[in-house]
Amino acid sequence: MTRTATLCADIGGSTIKMALLDGEGGILARERLPTPADDFAAFAQALDAFAQRHDPGGHLAFGLSLAGIFDPASGRATCANIPCLTGRPLATELAASLGRPVAIANDADCFAIAEATWGAGRGHRIVFGVILGSGVGGGLVVDQRLVVGEGGFGGEWGHAPVVPDLPDLPGRFPCFPCGCGQTGCIDTIGGARGLERLHVFLHGQPERSERIVIAWIAGDVQAGRTIALHVDLVSRYLALVANTVGAGIIPVGGGLGTVEPLIALLDQSVRTRILRRTDRPLVVPAQHHTDAALLGAALLMDQAA
Repeated sequence: MTRTATLCADIGGSTIKMALLDGEGGILARERLPTPADDFAAFAQALDAFAQRHDPGGHLAFGLSLAGIFDPASGRATCANIPCLTGRPLATELAASLGRPVAIANDADCFAIAEATWGAGRGHRIVFGVILGSGVGGGLVVDQRLVVGEGGFGGEWGHAPVVPDLPDLPGRFPCFPCGCGQTGCIDTIGGARGLERLHVFLHGQPERSERIVIAWIAGDVQAGRTIALHVDLVSRYLALVANTVGAGIIPVGGGLGTVEPLIALLDQSVRTRILRRTDRPLVVPAQHHTDAALLGAALLMDQAA
């Protein structure tokens, strides 16, 4: 597919990263500024100012990666950390304000389509992109097209009460309350904060995820127990996802996704638990971490075609 240059933005609760990309994912220009979280007019103006600097004629589309949920049916966004965007028909309003086409998707979806097109998933029909950051996220891409579910939810393997809260059983798994309102979600144990919860559960002492990983790599026994439990729990449900969607590759992004020994261990555990037997890595480090959401946002107009 021949692609044109695209304006794109990765919109977080505290920072907006904007870029002009060529048709092959090369970044021609980039800017970064604080997110005007409470002022929609200022938010739209920030995007427009960048667009006017790099495409004053209004010829290029603008793709947005959003740290929140975008419902493609209603067009409305839900962003806990960016109140001025919540409840708005965002793509419609921004397209009118900017005078150019606007496409929007969740940041995990943007990560997934970037990896499927220009990253570790290149050449695979079915790509399930996984985020192991503070929490857990994901996105599903089939034949280089995002699978977008009802309400804008799709690939959200981190949420559902999959860890049982069975207090009468000995040796029960840790079951923590989740920010989504349920209890026992993979989101509570799969990301960096989850790794820290598991460490407290096992050893009774708080520790930052970075230090747990460093200690594990250095051979620390306590950190090793924490990592082993983390990999065991996460791989159980990631294997279920792999079986369900038939993923040919599972790129992992986020902070924990950069820890290659951890991803290798997770890959080994997942491959022992799936139906398809393969000697080739399935769960792999993502090729794009810092700019994955920007790259995915630049591809969103392809999805709308």
